[in-house]
Amino acid sequence: MHYIILVLKDALSLLLHPSRELIGVVVLSMLVSGGGLIAAAIAGLPLAAFLAFSTRFAHLRTVTVHLLNTFMGMPPVVAGLALYLLLSRSGPFGVLGLLYTPSIMALAQFLLALPLVAALSHSAMVAVRPEVILAARSLGASPFQRVRTVIYEARYGIIAGLMAGFGRVMAEVGAVIIVGGNIKGYTRTMTTAIALETDKGDFELAIALGILLLAISLVMNFSMYFFQRKGKYQ
Repeated sequence: MHYIILVLKDALSLLLHPSRELIGVVVLSMLVSGGGLIAAAIAGLPLAAFLAFSTRFAHLRTVTVHLLNTFMGMPPVVAGLALYLLLSRSGPFGVLGLLYTPSIMALAQFLLALPLVAALSHSAMVAVRPEVILAARSLGASPFQRVRTVIYEARYGIIAGLMAGFGRVMAEVGAVIIVGGNIKGYTRTMTTAIALETDKGDFELAIALGILLLAISLVMNFSMYFFQRKGKYQ
């Protein structure tokens, strides 16, 4: 017990006086996860709007929604393995040389966040009260204006979906360690650093990073709760 207290004390001291390594790991994690989430939002929100508002390709839209719901629970190591096989030297895209780079790590994060962002945004859009659409139509709104109105009404649910996506990619370790390689100072993120430092017995850094991840998770959960309540009672 005394040892655990000492380790916690050193971890807190490391947080109060962060080393260059700690700062670099946190910054890279935020850049990779943020980049993946932004790409997922750019691709996922239009996809969600198409699935919610399009009156064409009904069967295709139904299949797409089921696929998104399925891939929401996709194991991260599966995404990492698929990317590794595609981008390894013997893979079809190995010539691009993206393996073990931050770029491919962001792509892995994008693949994990996209189903979550698209599916939750779609659910928020279709949950908008029909009276809103009828009112917009009766006022002479164009199809684009009606879509914009529904998206505005669903904004809290969409934001909650984005936060859920960010929470997932920030806590991800399996995919990024497969495609990133956990290279110190280059592809080492918070989660992969925790795994490595624990194996090395350097619990101070691992615990410090763990506290940061827990703090981020806490902020995400409270924010999601706030926006979901705003969406429910708006």
